[in-house]
Amino acid sequence: MTSLPDLAAKTMQAHERLNAHYGVQEIYGRADPMHELIGTILSHRTTHANEVTAYRTMRERFPTWEAVRDAPLPDLIDAIGTATYPEIKAPYIQQVLIRLFQEKGTATIDFLHELSTEAAMKWLTDLPGVGPKTATLLLLFNFKKPLLPVDTHVHRVTQRLGLIGPKVSAAKAHDLLLRYLPRDATVLFNFHKHFYWHGQRVCTWYDPKCSECVLRTMCDYYQSGKTTVLSSTVGRRKF
Repeated sequence: MTSLPDLAAKTMQAHERLNAHYGVQEIYGRADPMHELIGTILSHRTTHANEVTAYRTMRERFPTWEAVRDAPLPDLIDAIGTATYPEIKAPYIQQVLIRLFQEKGTATIDFLHELSTEAAMKWLTDLPGVGPKTATLLLLFNFKKPLLPVDTHVHRVTQRLGLIGPKVSAAKAHDLLLRYLPRDATVLFNFHKHFYWHGQRVCTWYDPKCSECVLRTMCDYYQSGKTTVLSSTVGRRKF
């Protein structure tokens, strides 16, 4: 079993290789934190293009957050229809808005700036439809809180590398990977973005481009001949 210091060293080595490969980025997010919050709810299990279309159509039909909150549910479901499971996401969006108006009198989450990272995470994850990935994305991108979002790409790449165990879920990976990295928002932002890009472009679900991968010499999955069974690729065909 690999020790914690060794895993931390390997994680930083992988991070530094991807920094060199993709270039260090400044933290950026959507200009409006509310757009980020509602957009990430819409983004669950759908493409970025469909998320963008759903958000744009919703705001065209309901130009204010009060109008979104008060919209007849079938109309809101229709407006966000390009997003997967709109019948589930529409009630979530309205419940989030109802809570904000009840607690703050307006649709804003700017108050999260003033909360501790832990308090901000708790407030967000208490909302319907907001899990660890949505909360960490929002708090890192828009509020520069030192958190690490783990989506399917980050999960897959870190698991293939052997930074997390073969049965570790994406939800558990948030805390495990955070142990190995500095609590620095810029470091965590670049780790997330680079592993996300790498999973999209190189370490893909099917037929990963191992010959092009700058991490292959340190990749447990590659060194095993791509035979390791991983929770991030369960149910997928073998490579």
